Amino acid sequence: MPGVYPSPKQIGRIVGEASPDSFIFVSKKDDHPPKFEYVTIRSTELVDGEKKEVNVLAQVVGVLSRSTTYTENLDYDALERIHRAGLEDVNILCLARTLGYLHKSNGRTEILMPRRAIYPGNEVYLAPDELVKEFFSYPEEEGLHIGYLISRPSIPVHISVNGFRRHVAIIAQTGAGKSYTTGVLIEELLKKGATIIVIDPHADYVFLSRTREGRRYQLANNIQVFRNPNSTGRYSEKDIENLKPLTYNFAELEPEDLSLIAGIPETYTKINTAIEKAVKRLRKNPLKKDSYTADDLIDELENEDEKDLKDAAQRAKRYVKRIKRFKVFSDRTTSIKDVVKPSTASIIDLSGLNYPSMDYIAYRILEGALTLKTTGEFEWPIFIFIEEAHKFVPNKKRSITKPIVNTIAAEGRKFGVFLTLITQRPSKIDPDSLSQCNSQIILRITNPHDQAAVQAASERLSENLMRDLPGLNVGEAIITGNIVRAPVLVKIRQRETMEGGADINVAEELRKTRQHIHNTAHVEEEPQLATTTFSEV
Repeated sequence: MPGVYPSPKQIGRIVGEASPDSFIFVSKKDDHPPKFEYVTIRSTELVDGEKKEVNVLAQVVGVLSRSTTYTENLDYDALERIHRAGLEDVNILCLARTLGYLHKSNGRTEILMPRRAIYPGNEVYLAPDELVKEFFSYPEEEGLHIGYLISRPSIPVHISVNGFRRHVAIIAQTGAGKSYTTGVLIEELLKKGATIIVIDPHADYVFLSRTREGRRYQLANNIQVFRNPNSTGRYSEKDIENLKPLTYNFAELEPEDLSLIAGIPETYTKINTAIEKAVKRLRKNPLKKDSYTADDLIDELENEDEKDLKDAAQRAKRYVKRIKRFKVFSDRTTSIKDVVKPSTASIIDLSGLNYPSMDYIAYRILEGALTLKTTGEFEWPIFIFIEEAHKFVPNKKRSITKPIVNTIAAEGRKFGVFLTLITQRPSKIDPDSLSQCNSQIILRITNPHDQAAVQAASERLSENLMRDLPGLNVGEAIITGNIVRAPVLVKIRQRETMEGGADINVAEELRKTRQHIHNTAHVEEEPQLATTTFSEV
């Protein structure tokens, strides 16, 4: 049963038709609740087989003022006379959506939806802070502090770490705060001792080991950054703490991996056979078997002497040349066990690499992590975050990473691999993966195609919430799904760590440019002091 709360303030009465899902109430003109505010009504429900009075929490989703005096049929002069006469009859109507009532059973709190009628004439109260806080909180071991209620900034909102078992999507247009929000989640998960992998195409998360002020973060030892030596990156290596190389040995690639990376269809049997035989010959060569390169494989195909495979080998060379664009190979492979460590966040910095290289690295990391779990070599849960997910799991295009992501989305939770997809273009993500994300953290979205993709993937995102998306401010989000008890609008809390993907301050950078030019011009205009050379003495 719900707890005992202070006597709430009455702010209205229910009017017209009311259902267990929603109702309309009239409130005072000068004291009506704003949109997104929380209210409560009393209802008699069947709880554990008995009729009991419960406090049903609801949220105001619309506010409408109406007047029978001020109508569009009157001209301006008539409206002014009515105003001077004080004949105002403004009526405030508020539309509320019920969120449910708290029910405690076997030590756990759950949200139940009302089933019985809600009656017109019943009082509507401003929901007490204590009730709202209990509604949107979880036990300490389960809760992740993500932010505060938009309507009540003093009330913290926690999401459930258990909700990650059904995967999560973080969706927002560019600049709305999706990477910032992801950083908050990584901080919270690290505090819980989570093992985390972040696929990071733009180095948005490489500064997690530092605080916002640039000092060393308290969990810096639990954060490591992997970067391929061929990556140009966005930042200097000396600026990144716990930086480690990420490389792969070309000689370790199996023929089927080569075909997959090079984009050779399975139906091209002769080309695949030519590559398979060339690899076998290289591995029998004592000088090459552990360290051959793509060029060595091309040379081996060039020397193909089997008559039926000569033409296929020549065509295979063109495919293998594509792999040379993957600037990720060296004479050693970074072990997946170095990447996947208990209670450690591993940031896979892919900044500066071309797309095929990023795609290949993401595939190797995710495939390796899933294998560790399915074979039982790693016993703890793994949380995977994929930034720019529409690039790695495209809707209509081919990628090496897409099959392994779809596998994790469909089956990963059985093995303790939990996926979070982060994107500004949900309409471009493979719907098989997006639909498996049963929870969404949605920030500002204005593109109609992306809005439609979000609604198609979310069973709990109502039309009212969809209409609210364009009106969200930066850093505000709608959270829905298994990670919350009920859909909630949140202002994301301030991060403890430094953000790597923030937009530059263009005005400030231009100011620095002007100052630099001014200083340079000033130096050039200064008169040069006369000097005497040694030969003149």
